[in-house]
Amino acid sequence: MSEPTVPEPSLLIVEDDPGLRRQYRWAFPGRTVLVAGDRDQAIDQARRARPEVAIIDLGLPPDPDGISEGLAILDALFRELPAIKVIVATGNGRRENALLAIGRGAHDFFEKPVDIEILRIIVDRAFRLAALERENRRLSNMVGPSPLPRVIAGSETMLKTCRTIEKLAPATAPVLLLGESGTGKEILARALHDLGPRADGPFIAINCGAIPEPLLESELFGHEKGAFTGAIKQTPGRIELAQGGTLFLDEIGDLPLALQVKLLRFLQEGVIERVGGRRPIPIDARIVSATHQDLDGLVAAGRFRLDLLFRLNIVSVRIPPLRERGGDAVLLARFFLRRFAQDQNRQGLAFSEAAIAALMRHGWPGNVRELENRVRRAVIMAEGQQIEAADLDLADGALAPLPDLRSARREAEREAVQLALARADGSMVAAAKLLCISRPTLYALIDSLGLSDDVRADRAADAADPSGPDEP
Repeated sequence: MSEPTVPEPSLLIVEDDPGLRRQYRWAFPGRTVLVAGDRDQAIDQARRARPEVAIIDLGLPPDPDGISEGLAILDALFRELPAIKVIVATGNGRRENALLAIGRGAHDFFEKPVDIEILRIIVDRAFRLAALERENRRLSNMVGPSPLPRVIAGSETMLKTCRTIEKLAPATAPVLLLGESGTGKEILARALHDLGPRADGPFIAINCGAIPEPLLESELFGHEKGAFTGAIKQTPGRIELAQGGTLFLDEIGDLPLALQVKLLRFLQEGVIERVGGRRPIPIDARIVSATHQDLDGLVAAGRFRLDLLFRLNIVSVRIPPLRERGGDAVLLARFFLRRFAQDQNRQGLAFSEAAIAALMRHGWPGNVRELENRVRRAVIMAEGQQIEAADLDLADGALAPLPDLRSARREAEREAVQLALARADGSMVAAAKLLCISRPTLYALIDSLGLSDDVRADRAADAADPSGPDEP
């Protein structure tokens, strides 16, 4: 059965001059050109054909000498099609009108009289950008929320980490999460809890570096009434509260040496004693710890016990920083944009081409936490319908040239196939189902994209190591 045909993206022309409408209609061979002479026709065409690019003359009746009607159509189109790329036409020497339209979300402008060659370049560039954004949305929808709850991921490095978390969740062994600040260690710790047999129990988290040392022992182990000044009642600690669930020890590298000894006894014997208490209390809780520090270096420096490290590090999982996660920065930025735009009642906001380039270039030393904060700020600060690099407080340098549509589509297909194979653990049948294509079509696509050697290598690796991929 043949693949369904995707309709060719259309171009909407809003122009009241019949002569110009005819000129435009024949100026874009290979494009589906729709024409409209007023606002009602433009909105009708937008609802019916869903064009990706539009050209609007700002000077339209009933305000042919002004721009009010052109701006009204611009706003109406964005309400119908938030992702549409609008190019506005202005009279000679009236660039201030074009800048006003761009401030309200227009993609580009040109001046009359029309230079068709220049206009074709502007329109082709708008279609290329629209195609890239469409592919990004398609891949985002295909990836969905990722294999783990509350985790947004599309890169192979992060998906591999997610698969490792899935494997470890049913076990009860302690897990050590290693990663820079802001990479999402607590989210992955919660995923271990939610996907495991203790999901109905409590998830108790404590940051060992955020609590002063004199209070940390009481926070962890609890205290008896009268154990110290101010201890007016018996209080259970975080370890005791995690009974039957999961205890998450964040920033375990900051735990003082004196408390490391007491934590080691709990891990070895499964019992604790409250501060000021003498009765051992048995505790059954899974231990998940995390740190951004080099624990081996801390052991060498005498600041962390080697025997405690052995107890905590039954299995370790390295969480990749955002700079190593391929296109995840843009994927996450779009997720945060949708959330914060809804909170601020600013639906229809989108990242400009320069903003997307800035997101991809930035090194993200603060990882996902930094990205979330920058997008939240940008939603508040952005003027018009587009978020610029300056709104994200990122450097705005020269943009790399956009690839042609064929190259962009080929690269998107390559990423989609690789992602599907990864999600399906190399199963051709499962990957074909994820991509909504037949298995012969998938084989042909793999050959055309030059992925045959990679697939054979993966199968050879799986045959040599039946236990599956190594942990990161």
